[in-house]
Parts: sequence; C-alpha cells; structure tokens
Amino acid sequence: MKLRIALLVLSAWTSFAAAAGRETFDQARPGALPAGWTGAQTGEGKPVWAVVADASAPSRPHALKQSGTADYPLALKDGTALRDGFVEVKFKPVSGEDDQAGGVVWRVKDAKNYYIARANASEGNVRIYHFLNGKRTQFKGANLPVAAGQWHTLRVEFAGSQFKVSFNGKLLFEAEDATHRDAGQVGLWTKADSVTLFDDFVFGTK
Repeated sequence: MKLRIALLVLSAWTSFAAAAGRETFDQARPGALPAGWTGAQTGEGKPVWAVVADASAPSRPHALKQSGTADYPLALKDGTALRDGFVEVKFKPVSGEDDQAGGVVWRVKDAKNYYIARANASEGNVRIYHFLNGKRTQFKGANLPVAAGQWHTLRVEFAGSQFKVSFNGKLLFEAEDATHRDAGQVGLWTKADSVTLFDDFVFGTK
C-alpha cells in the first residue's frame, strides 16, 4: 500500500514537472537566443533577441534582451503546450522612443494567434489582449506606473476563458475571453522599438 501511494505521488510529481519549467538564461552563451527558444514576430520588422550579461538581473549573471525593432517581437519556448496554468517573468524596460514594453504570451498557435499580457512604461499601464489572425484586441487593462530602468514581475494565471493578471505580486484584474481555447506555446513579447530585459521566466500548471 505504501509503495502504491509512493508511486502515485511520484507519478503526479512527474506529470507536474513535465508541464512546468523555469528559465534563468544563466547557463546560456551570450550573444544569441538560448537553445530551446525560437524567435518570431507578428507583423513587420527585425527583432534581435540575445542573452546578455547584466549585473542587475534578478538571477545573475545573464538576462535575455530584445533590442531590435519590429511590430511585435516574440521569443517562444520550444516544446511547450500549455492550456491551463500560469506564466510569469521578471522584466526591465530599458529604453524606446515609441514604446517601452514587456510581456508574456501563452496558448500560442502561431505568430498571428495567441494571448498576450504586457506592461508598458511609456503608457503607464498593464493590458491583456488576444491576437487573432494577426489583429490585436484588448479585453481588459489597468492604468498604473511602470517604472523604466527597474525590474518588475508580470504573471498571468489562466483556466478556460478566465484570466488573472498580477503585477509585482499584486492582483491587478481578472478578465474573460474565449478566443483561444487550445493548448499552445508560451514565451515572451515586446513591441516596436522597446529595448527590454527578461529574467526568471516560469511557467506550468497550477
């Protein structure tokens, strides 16, 4: 009986571990996207994703930086397929004349169809959108200061059509949308000429 319980616990833990992950980028070689990630974009432009050394990173010595200019740059974690769960990242808006944004994406079918929650230091807000066939539609948001040059934490929990968006450990708002219901990839996102650093990317089932 004890052996059976132990095996059940191990099985449950293995299932959770297979659906969860954490990326600190600290073991990756600087100068390019780390292994297991794919760069993409929604719209036009040329994203530039690269691991860089950053002494301010929450998990030193590296962070992932996006420094190119495109409509909506994406960095997608290979091999992920998450329907219900959470994504979380620490990010620092560094610069940008048009935007200074950083976000997380989930249920990514392709570069034109996914969910995105992002914070924008230029606009002073946090918002959640869906992209459908490349068109972005906002369905909730909150106005608040998002300081440039500082690290912040953005987290989204999702189950079915229900979403919870938290910023720096505080629940900002709940939202509902049923555009994308299937499991998909998770990853990172910026906008326009945003130069943004990312660290401690975490995802999994709840």
